[in-house]
Amino acid sequence: MASQFLSVALEAAKNAEEIIISYYTGDIKVEMKADETPVTLADRGAEHVIRETIKQAFPDHGFLGEEYGTQEGTSPYMWIIDPIDATKNYIRKIPIFGTQIALMKGDELILGVSNAPLLNELLYAEAGSGAFLNGEPIQVSDVTQPEEAMVCHGGLKWFTEKGTFPGAYNLINDAARTRGFGDFYMYHLVASARADAVIEAAISVWDIAAITVIVREAGGQVTDIQGQPITKETASLVATNGILHSTVLNYFNNA
Repeated sequence: MASQFLSVALEAAKNAEEIIISYYTGDIKVEMKADETPVTLADRGAEHVIRETIKQAFPDHGFLGEEYGTQEGTSPYMWIIDPIDATKNYIRKIPIFGTQIALMKGDELILGVSNAPLLNELLYAEAGSGAFLNGEPIQVSDVTQPEEAMVCHGGLKWFTEKGTFPGAYNLINDAARTRGFGDFYMYHLVASARADAVIEAAISVWDIAAITVIVREAGGQVTDIQGQPITKETASLVATNGILHSTVLNYFNNA
């Protein structure tokens, strides 16, 4: 049985979905933020409705969202929100976009919801309760070697900018198959055994908080590229089926 936290998070994701899809079918108006990334009315409307849905149930909780920043609460709980992960896909009518909602208690991520409405994929997990795709339990793969693995990656230019391209290149060269899906979707693939590892050189916490819980609860492992635990300040990511994790990290540690 879902906890109240999860029930409210799923309700918030569905409320956001209605807004996101309503704008998607029309002319999407785009503005540029100060960091030169795009934002739409759908991003802002979706984050607003997520916050309001959660506030009704948990008025003392805090929030950290991509569009509206930080709102401190009076409890140890903080919700981390990316209303539309892959806004650039959304703008160009590429259906690989999704809503990310996570819950952190203190410094511990305890819940994640990732909803990709046009892919018909709703993934969710709570710490200690397993991971689910459209209500069915999921588990990571049992692949043991890069030569057998499908490895996904974010934008390759970021590895160059962060000085980690040699490790990324060697891993991609050794892997059985690679794809640059980017954003949340490649973590869906790892959590459900359709891919085996993900590497990203530049991320924000709202990009990866929800999928961190989901991949872990599916039996995988998630750290930054240096192998450190995920925090609000994490800026890179490696997610694997767990078996491959130390091997993937070694590509970067030895590069």
